[in-house]
Amino acid sequence: MSVGDIAGLIAAIAFVLLVGLLAIPLLKVGKVLDEARRLVRNVTDETVPLINGVTETVGHTNDQLERVDAITSNVQQMTTNISALTSLFAATLGSPVVKVAAFTYGVRRAMSERRHGEVEKRVKDQLKAERKRGRRAAAADPSEPAA
Repeated sequence: MSVGDIAGLIAAIAFVLLVGLLAIPLLKVGKVLDEARRLVRNVTDETVPLINGVTETVGHTNDQLERVDAITSNVQQMTTNISALTSLFAATLGSPVVKVAAFTYGVRRAMSERRHGEVEKRVKDQLKAERKRGRRAAAADPSEPAA
């Protein structure tokens, strides 16, 4: 064997060792890629039914929102009708009803003041009568002090 053959043999052995050393990280990277592939498959297997369920839920929610929209539209129409009815009532009956209420209040107040005046007059008459009796009694018996 010549020196060139020995150098070639050393180079070949070094190349095999280098390839062997590089194969270890490549094998580990391959295992990592296999785990990543399994993880993606599991996530996909769990995610697809979840997405289908979300799609179904969104469909039901849209149906309910359409119903709520119809209800809101009906309530808006009712509000408009009630507003128009209130305006009509106020225009036709509101003014006469207010006038009748004001008249009734005035009559009640006048009757109350009249009764109050009558009671006041009776009380004054009674006080005058008591004073006269007190004066007569004092005039008849001067020994008693006047009240």
